[in-house]
Amino acid sequence: MWPSSKSKPPPDQASARDPKPGLFGRLSGALKRTRGALLGGISQLFDRNAPIDEDLIDEVETSLLVSDVGVKASGRIIGGLRARIGRREIKDSETLFCALHEDMLSVLTPVAVPLSIPEDRTRPYVILMVGVNGTGKTTTIGKLARRFRDQGHSVMLAAGDTFRAAAIEQLQAWGERNQVAVVAQHSGADAASVIFDALQSAQARGVDVLIADTAGRLHTQDGLMEELKKVVRVLAKLDPDAPHETMLVIDAGMGQNALVQARQFHAAVGVSGIALTKLDGTAKGGIVFAIAEELGIPIRFVGVGEAAEDLRVFRADEFVNALLER
Repeated sequence: MWPSSKSKPPPDQASARDPKPGLFGRLSGALKRTRGALLGGISQLFDRNAPIDEDLIDEVETSLLVSDVGVKASGRIIGGLRARIGRREIKDSETLFCALHEDMLSVLTPVAVPLSIPEDRTRPYVILMVGVNGTGKTTTIGKLARRFRDQGHSVMLAAGDTFRAAAIEQLQAWGERNQVAVVAQHSGADAASVIFDALQSAQARGVDVLIADTAGRLHTQDGLMEELKKVVRVLAKLDPDAPHETMLVIDAGMGQNALVQARQFHAAVGVSGIALTKLDGTAKGGIVFAIAEELGIPIRFVGVGEAAEDLRVFRADEFVNALLER
């Protein structure tokens, strides 16, 4: 059988532990709909110890596709199963289930790279948050601020979403809640100017982490994508290495559309990490595999609920364990 869901993360992930490490149940609950889409059509076959034949493999492949694992990732997983069957490594449905776990894990392991703040670099560490409207970007920023503050880092927020007054107010509310400073201007101000001022302030105060919000935009809005490029250029004037992390926030419910978004944002500003939100409200959580297989961009966090601690460090083994829990 596969490793226990309570297995410890590798040593290099120790600093990125979640504040409450015993929250496997929260992740399992969040993946309930995706697990139903994936296992709903095949779990009974496994339980009945059905014969290992092409019909069963086809059922598995269909279930992967239904849960938005994607064509390429599904093809890789099914190809691995067929190869094992050809080598006579799979003798019954239980060993097939274990092989499925191992092959799914092999897709996710390379992108399970936690975000860590280097100790030996000039402050601040700049995180630029990007994404389309409605993904939960501003809420994710608030949760990140809480996480970094709890880890002992000083944090500042930049209200770079100047298109919506509500976005500025929401970020200021998160700042008050987490007791971190927020640099903001009036609604309609130049976003690059706001973020530039925030970086200057963070440098002057010796702040550890600066998290910059940006306006939600569709990946097809060329003008707004150019604005993001401007933000990156302006940051580089103060720190040639900034932003040190460009984090794309994706709503898991978008399914395969999330891949299109990720490609466009990556082409525009070079996405270095992904936060996948709202896993608890969708049956399309399999998009994690499509992102991993087709883009290879590190998945930093997954959102499994509304509470601050429900923004979880993404761990491949924990995710697959929860997804295939029977």
